[in-house]
Amino acid sequence: MTTENTATEALLTIENIQKLYGEGGRAAELVALRDVSFTVPEGQFCAIVGPSGCGKSTLLNIIAGIDFPSSGLASLSGSRILGPDPRLGVMFQQYHLFPWMTVRGNIEFGPRSRGLPRAKVGDLSKRQIARVGLSGFEERYPHELSGGMQQRCALARMLANDPVVLLMDEPLAAVDAQTRSILQEELLEIWGESRPASERKTVLFVTHAIDEAVFLADRILVMGRRPGRIIADIPCTLKRPRREARRTRDFVELTESIWDLLHDQAADATRQ
Repeated sequence: MTTENTATEALLTIENIQKLYGEGGRAAELVALRDVSFTVPEGQFCAIVGPSGCGKSTLLNIIAGIDFPSSGLASLSGSRILGPDPRLGVMFQQYHLFPWMTVRGNIEFGPRSRGLPRAKVGDLSKRQIARVGLSGFEERYPHELSGGMQQRCALARMLANDPVVLLMDEPLAAVDAQTRSILQEELLEIWGESRPASERKTVLFVTHAIDEAVFLADRILVMGRRPGRIIADIPCTLKRPRREARRTRDFVELTESIWDLLHDQAADATRQ
């Protein structure tokens, strides 16, 4: 059992999260996160940006239930997150594919582990493979795939479990710039930016790249340098679909305004 009831109406709620490392009262104690609070409604694509070392990944790990706060809480649909939860899909910068399994095997692993019937698992993996553009590569192993293809496989594996929330930690950082731009567009297509908002998954997306956050998100949370905290909560109202958004004045101005917020924070972080 990974949850306990708490009162909240938001799909994802973060309340006064604090994360300390080291023993209390000692000079070596490190405050990684301090009083982080926000909510994410259903169907929203929310990005988190901030300087290196500000606690973005630590925060995501706490929400995923694979790390624990020193105080405060994270909750999903009114239930406190106390550990990994199948409703929370997690995708990291490193692909973490099983090297001994094919594309099909990686994607089918989760549904098989949940005991879905073989025929249903097969249909599910076929749909997800087509969804991420890997048809024809079903029997390839990870080492036979490009970085972009491995990341597509990791995305399909996460989506095959039909999570309620997608938690994504720098998932596109390991590929080259051209592939990254293409994968950003594909991610939005898979997420459903052309469909009604009610049909979209809720996403919490961590990135160092401000332009990536602006291109993808409905809303951008800006974190300050350690101890990590939210210093700005910025809506992104660029029209969807976003394929041409990078060429617009609004895109450039929003990207520059966020960089203005982060410049001094990032400079200070490099000196910490």
